[in-house]
Amino acid sequence: MATIFTRIASGEIPSYKVAEDENYYAFLDINPLAKGHTLVIPKHTEDDYIFHLDEATYAGLWAFARKVAIALKEAVPCKRVGVCVLGMEVPHTHIHLVPLQSEGDLNFTNKRVVVTEEENRAIAASILKAYEKI
Repeated sequence: MATIFTRIASGEIPSYKVAEDENYYAFLDINPLAKGHTLVIPKHTEDDYIFHLDEATYAGLWAFARKVAIALKEAVPCKRVGVCVLGMEVPHTHIHLVPLQSEGDLNFTNKRVVVTEEENRAIAASILKAYEKI
């Protein structure tokens, strides 16, 4: 059975897409730590542990995430883009990219921010535009 992230990447479940290529997909987290909090996933493997990925998929995922992070920092005002791999809540490898103002912003026990649909659409469009220029 396909994971929720596979269903999102295939378009079966709607998302705020920020970047995509033939192997990877990036979209806004629906329960974000900060505006612009993005998830990056491999499309063709549902393994829930990043270190189980074959070397090519692993390297490609990080290269794709790097481009998305560069675009995210350009589109969302922040000091840094934090990176975290947890993967315990959804059984599909995913990288969290979180706009940071301080190190404490990358704490998953923090209260989540509320982002309107309109804001998410605008943020996703801004990140995608910046990604397409890279």
